[in-house]
Amino acid sequence: MKLLLWIVIALVALVVVIAAIGSRLPKAHHASKTARFPVPPETLYAVISDVERYPEWRQDVKRVERLPDRDGRPAWMEPPSLMVGRIGEGLAFGGTWTFRIAPVSGGSELTVAEDGEIYNPIFRFVARFVFGYEATMTQYLVALQARVTRPAAK
Repeated sequence: MKLLLWIVIALVALVVVIAAIGSRLPKAHHASKTARFPVPPETLYAVISDVERYPEWRQDVKRVERLPDRDGRPAWMEPPSLMVGRIGEGLAFGGTWTFRIAPVSGGSELTVAEDGEIYNPIFRFVARFVFGYEATMTQYLVALQARVTRPAAK
């Protein structure tokens, strides 16, 4: 019984230390990743701007909810070179992803920049010291590479 008590005390102390460190980290962060794709900018832009189809090729996306357009179109699109997406409200984190596409020899280069905020200090600690700020972008770029290089359906 004494051992169980010490384990509980140690776990509580660990959570308190993680929360204390996380509360001293800045809420805001910036991170970016760049990758090359063997398709022209227009093709790459068509895939990343078709947000409603993300669940088809991104395992981490279960559903997408499109918000109302502004002036008849999404305010964050400049085909085929720029797209900005805002993470939904009411979550433990928020921010924007900016997608910049440039033509390069043999295809396109995509830079994804995240300007994020993490409101929960424990999540802030985990993002900074466990997963890193680039983990989701890396996962996104790997899925996107698989999507644009898969053979066409017959």
